Amino acid sequence: VKHIVKDMLDTMYKEDGVGLAAPQIGISKRIVVIDISPHDPSAKPMALINPEIVEREGQAEAEEGCLSVPEIRGGVKRAEKVIVEALDLDGNKMRIEAQELLARALQHEIDHINGRIFVDHLSRLKQQLIRKQLRKIEAESKEN
Repeated sequence: VKHIVKDMLDTMYKEDGVGLAAPQIGISKRIVVIDISPHDPSAKPMALINPEIVEREGQAEAEEGCLSVPEIRGGVKRAEKVIVEALDLDGNKMRIEAQELLARALQHEIDHINGRIFVDHLSRLKQQLIRKQLRKIEAESKEN
């Protein structure tokens, strides 16, 4: 698991992300890594094993993007505050109370390990527009 987490962090940093879930790199494990330090210098990189959101509070909408669907962004409503329980790399239970960007990143990455991406939170119309954008991006990449 520690090797997987190191690879995940390396991949996330290479792609300038703030979070990454194991399924995004083809690993069927409930592992996420998050590092919001570029936006909050007091933050430290974290790895969570089997994370679960146990409490949600409030609601806020913000634009999100994702390493799984590059070049696509959309406004997503998520809880403003969350409490997440998980295991750390040593198998110890941890509890994180998060708000703002950390809360959003936790929800986004936990969605990934639950088989969802941020696009799933958008309206059907926005999803259709994104599918068109993705087809256009794919066609352009085939031309180059």
